[in-house]
Amino acid sequence: MIDKAKNTAEVLVGCLEAHGVSHIFGVAGEETLALLEAIRKSKITFITTRHEASAAFMAATFGRLTGKVGVALSTLGPGATNLLTGVAYAQLGGFPLLVITGQKPIKKSKQGKFQIVDIVAMMKPITKYSKTIILGKHAPSIMSEAINLAETERPGAVHIELPEDIAEEICDTKVLSPVQINYKNAKTKAVSEALNEIEKAKHPIIILGAGANRKPIYKELHTFLEKTKIPFISTQMGKGAFDENSPLYIGTTAIQSGDYIHQALHGADAIILIGHDVINTPPIILTSESFPNCKIIHVNFFSSTTSDVYIPTHEIIGNISSTLLSFTKQIKVNLGWDFNYFFKVRDILKKDIAKFAQSINFPLRPERIVSDISKVLTKDVMLALDNGMYKIYFSRDLLTKERNNLLLDNTLATMGAGLPSGIALNILYPDKKVLVVAGDGGIMMSIGELETAVRLKIDLVVLILDDSGFGMIRWKQKYMKLPLFGLSFNNPDWVSLAKSFGAVGHKVSKANDLEKILKKAFNSKGVHLVACPINYIEANKILGNVKNI
Repeated sequence: MIDKAKNTAEVLVGCLEAHGVSHIFGVAGEETLALLEAIRKSKITFITTRHEASAAFMAATFGRLTGKVGVALSTLGPGATNLLTGVAYAQLGGFPLLVITGQKPIKKSKQGKFQIVDIVAMMKPITKYSKTIILGKHAPSIMSEAINLAETERPGAVHIELPEDIAEEICDTKVLSPVQINYKNAKTKAVSEALNEIEKAKHPIIILGAGANRKPIYKELHTFLEKTKIPFISTQMGKGAFDENSPLYIGTTAIQSGDYIHQALHGADAIILIGHDVINTPPIILTSESFPNCKIIHVNFFSSTTSDVYIPTHEIIGNISSTLLSFTKQIKVNLGWDFNYFFKVRDILKKDIAKFAQSINFPLRPERIVSDISKVLTKDVMLALDNGMYKIYFSRDLLTKERNNLLLDNTLATMGAGLPSGIALNILYPDKKVLVVAGDGGIMMSIGELETAVRLKIDLVVLILDDSGFGMIRWKQKYMKLPLFGLSFNNPDWVSLAKSFGAVGHKVSKANDLEKILKKAFNSKGVHLVACPINYIEANKILGNVKNI
């Protein structure tokens, strides 16, 4: 029996299957129907979302958690333009993402310029690769190149456009096997020079960046820390790279130079940055001018980007795990190292965080909200944050124990990504509980995905922090002594809104409600929406000055 010849759409889907793609998220259109049919006949699950940006957020979350490309689909024109925010989210965050967009026939079109936008050109500035498939036989090589680029350090977004007529074109071609990505080890000389500086230092400290979270380096990092006992700091994107219950954990960088942790870094004479790059909000201005007596040691898969905020004195480029193993094997532990200043900062910060953790003020202070959430965050709970003022408090006050148990975005820092990311987490880890925390501004940007969550019959808890405005921008407006203007709005009845979607709504009415409601929601099936009033009036207290320690 002769196998039926495959069209380009079927070959493309075969390429995705060969690369281990299990889900595609998206909104289909006329131009993607051949591709949609190929997906229907494949082993890949297609999840219809209510907005293309949400599809990209979900796919990017798959890429972020697995290290393998996540896939989102849209049609041409407005469908493709709607993808852009999610594409930028993946590109800046370093999340492997492939977006596939449809297009009108390119051999012969009868619709003129209707809905035509140059999507390939539009995608190029915010992707690692953007290309149109103009011949079906080229599909396997284009797919292989795109996916390989998306997954290679530094990971990011890639785009492929599939015109309607090419999708239906019969092509006699084979799917290519996935390319194995291997990273070279750092040069021996670079490792030796860095170790020499660390050994000579009196006050070395480590900063864990996003790159320390992308790869499973926990074991190698643990061995290095156990031997050296050098304290560490997390950046917001580095949270979870190592257990922050460790006595070596000093804190997490916030956004102001006056914050405790930023001040602590001024006590260091050697700063070892593992997996950091300047796309994440820099932990502090790290240059020889700002730190004239400090060695700034960059450990990553790729070289640092020349910038006026981050200029390392030493670079160790290569597989981070191998570099840490070399560090551990070769380093001579210096008994003259002095970490007292760092530990004093740690202890003062702990006291400051604890000061309002049990506040009975209502609406709730953000410190109390983080504290209550900490009590319900067991090992089987994953937390996805949207973007807003509260993110600083979660970064600063919440202790993460495991890699990627707290997902936040401090690169594009877009609002609206929290709920889609939480849905993706639940699909990836159905045996875990997922909590989404979003502000009232951010949640309304992707509220349609509440229907997606209910349709998928997943168990999900969504906490909405309600202050009837864009809290972070309002805080900055106040900080600049400007009149409050243009940042307030009205919210729906959250309980009724949840019910209308087929979810369960809860409302926090007093300070002691939140922990109880969250526990109840986690122990129940279905999608639960919890509305909690929040008060940022004391938000300037996130700053702390320890210069005089």
